[in-house]
Amino acid sequence: MIIAILISAVAFINEKNEIPEKHLEVVLRDLGHQLLLSAKDSSSRVLPVKKLNEHTYQISFQNDFGFISDSLINLVQRTFQKNALAKDYIVNLRNCKQNETVFAFEINSQTGDLTPCRGRTLEVSCYVIEIELLKKNKFNSFLLLLLIIPLSFVGFYVKDKFRKKEEAVSISDNNDYIQLGNFKFYTDNNVLKSENKSITLSEKETKALKIFAENMNQIVEREKLMKEIWEDEGIVVISRNVDVLVSKLRKKLSDDNSIKFINVHGRGYKFIIE
Repeated sequence: MIIAILISAVAFINEKNEIPEKHLEVVLRDLGHQLLLSAKDSSSRVLPVKKLNEHTYQISFQNDFGFISDSLINLVQRTFQKNALAKDYIVNLRNCKQNETVFAFEINSQTGDLTPCRGRTLEVSCYVIEIELLKKNKFNSFLLLLLIIPLSFVGFYVKDKFRKKEEAVSISDNNDYIQLGNFKFYTDNNVLKSENKSITLSEKETKALKIFAENMNQIVEREKLMKEIWEDEGIVVISRNVDVLVSKLRKKLSDDNSIKFINVHGRGYKFIIE
């Protein structure tokens, strides 16, 4: 549950931080329009915004124009703040004819702003504006998983340890058991307990051992075992399943040599404690 919540939260944050492409284009075209107005040009067109790469956009204009560098700095900052766009970015003003940068500045909340050549008058010419949105270091959900996976194993280990401790306490407080040689058989907990260890039984092993304990020193027919362990639950099995189950019980009770399962050929098994 914790993993699912954290991954969903990361996905939501990343999705929330994504700027719709069309919205960004409209904002950048409006930025170009405002720059032309500051240059006293209300008739020229702002050409379609071009996306140069994943994070860089280009604004170009129909006609030549001139302006003061502070106008571009102030317009970009004001526009980006108003529309909640990227907080960190680099702006390059390039001359179309010479294809060289004539003015640039950087707004960066981490390293500090760089706005050189403020107050510079840029003569009338052909310009394009390139704006690079600096990519933030997004939270890496893969690294989150690498961290959470081992923590999850630790959590399951601790939980399992406490569960076993609780079971041990509940078993020790429980006087409802069947004494089988050196073992105490807790039928409600599916556990065999001796002085040295505790053995967990499967439900079918518990059912079988309970039947044997209730019919000690008597032959328990295979059909009885098959019916009460499997067929009453709607499962059809063969006698081989009984042999396998008895073999498992022999192994789990092997620490006490007085406990024996005697195979009675053609009939079933006899459970005895010498």
